Amino acid sequence: MLHPEMSIYAEKHEIFNLVQSMVTNLLVDKPEDPLQYLIDYLKRDSLEVPRVMLLGPQLLGKEPLPDSCVNTCAPVHITAGSILTEDTELARRAQQHREQQQEVPSELWIRLIQQRLSKTDCAQQGWVLEGIPQNREEALLLQEHGIAPDHVVMLEAPDSVLIHRSLGKRVDPITGDVYHATFRWPRDDEVGRRLVQPEVLSEERAAARLLRYQRGAHGICRTYGKCLAAVNANQPHDDVFAQVLTSVLHRPRCVAPHTPRVLLLGPPASGKSLLAERIAQKYNIVNVSCGQLLKAAAVDRAEAGELIKPYLESREPVPDSMVLQILTQRLSRLDCTTRGWVLHGFPRNMEQAKKLQESKFIPTRVFFLEMMDAVAVERIVLRTVDPVTGERYHSLYKPAPSPEVQARLQQNPLDSEDLVLARLNEYWDRTPDLQALYPDAVYINAEQDPHTVFESLESRLVGQLPKRLSDRVQF
Repeated sequence: MLHPEMSIYAEKHEIFNLVQSMVTNLLVDKPEDPLQYLIDYLKRDSLEVPRVMLLGPQLLGKEPLPDSCVNTCAPVHITAGSILTEDTELARRAQQHREQQQEVPSELWIRLIQQRLSKTDCAQQGWVLEGIPQNREEALLLQEHGIAPDHVVMLEAPDSVLIHRSLGKRVDPITGDVYHATFRWPRDDEVGRRLVQPEVLSEERAAARLLRYQRGAHGICRTYGKCLAAVNANQPHDDVFAQVLTSVLHRPRCVAPHTPRVLLLGPPASGKSLLAERIAQKYNIVNVSCGQLLKAAAVDRAEAGELIKPYLESREPVPDSMVLQILTQRLSRLDCTTRGWVLHGFPRNMEQAKKLQESKFIPTRVFFLEMMDAVAVERIVLRTVDPVTGERYHSLYKPAPSPEVQARLQQNPLDSEDLVLARLNEYWDRTPDLQALYPDAVYINAEQDPHTVFESLESRLVGQLPKRLSDRVQF
């Protein structure tokens, strides 16, 4: 039986993803010496490289976009033309078909692509296939040969826009680079003077080419539906590139076992306790309230309880060392390590957060609940409790049911406006350091009704966080 903390270690170092990637590559490449293959695989500089297909009509003018992707993400840009210029026997056979104005057989074409993608630069840097595949048949053949992209980006635009862009195309006869008279004119005047306009397609030929593309695109969408992202190309080039890059950086769905470890941070009255209760109930994880843990420990006759009890009775802060001891004991229990936990009430400052990390209890999700001070004051100052029944009331949200109950309601001395404002000031003074410590934290507007806040939080809880730019791309 594996140690309960093995899952935490495996998640931190993405062991499951590593093993999955190794097995996938092993089955695709089928090496004669599997053990040596895996050793060489682990020695690579980068195990996670971009594998992207960039598709769209030929009239769209995709040429500038992959260059930007290459400059940003450092993958190898591959087009049909670049594959055919390879000095290989397969490329020469394909050129013969082209010279005889024949279609290159699909099997030969797929073997050419496979040969190019198997080279060291593609294995180490990743690749961007532009305009490949062109139909469902090619897509299925690529899959049969073990070529599967992480992301497929489909550029789309109205037919009228595509035809207009084709009229503005200009080609550098020396380098083969493609420019546009309106959208992408070269900065070098010498290059601009030598640009030539390619053969202009008639409206009938352009319509026929678009129809052929659309028929093939429909089958491609069916093949790559789970990793397909459509991007509107009828907008400025920088905006198109930003959307494509965002799509490429988004992490594919991971099937690795996941133990949720959720941390809720927020000012007083932001609803941390209620949200933690709902999360724990719905996802069967452990609700860990630091305040409740300390109260339970004080009731216990153990040594730790006897030490904590005087602090709680005098309303003084419990030393961090005692708090951390109680907290780490709870988070180390089997239910927390196997089911996960949602923690609130700790940490309250940078020192406590660092000690929590040093104890190896690192959350997988951090949420900051945000609200105005005026709302927090309203929620706290106007709340009261019935000393007879213990029921809580609020002057605005839950008034007393009768004058008799209203007459005996009492306010907690700690809920006075001055003390609440002092607690709020203390929270906001310490929050910037915590925000810097958790750069991937999600910020939730806690001024909404509890159901809306929970839905907003839940939508960020179940999905996997995207890769940070520094983790995936190199500038």
